[in-house]
Amino acid sequence: MAAFAARGKTSVDWFYGFKLHLIINDQGELLSVKITAGNVDDRDPAPELARSLFEKLFGDRGYISQPLFEQLWEEGVQLVTKLRKNIRSKLLPLFDKLLLRKRSIMETVNDQLKNISQIEHSRHRSPFNFFVNLIAELVAYVNMRGV
Repeated sequence: MAAFAARGKTSVDWFYGFKLHLIINDQGELLSVKITAGNVDDRDPAPELARSLFEKLFGDRGYISQPLFEQLWEEGVQLVTKLRKNIRSKLLPLFDKLLLRKRSIMETVNDQLKNISQIEHSRHRSPFNFFVNLIAELVAYVNMRGV
């Protein structure tokens, strides 16, 4: 397990660093979830997460990558992101522009996972406890959404 986590140490104690990668729909429902070590680039798990998707995938500027765009395009998924300030402006269809503004849905999901499910609990003493807690929090979120 130590090879999987990016292990770090704070002034108080040690921690295992992980990232939770999510794909949600426009209703805030989880479609795809992946856990990686904390030092993994956000773009790396995107193709695997998007494997069951079709048409469009909206992401933030951190997902801008020509190789990622081409890989997803070959799989039938169009990656739509806002452009960085140093990139030439491209015309986006109005519908895509409107959907890019729906970032608040993702922020709401993140906020609910962090504050209601307390997903950032950092006092786990073992990787096993971390994963059990994380899976329980995700199940609780899914059940909360179903009510």
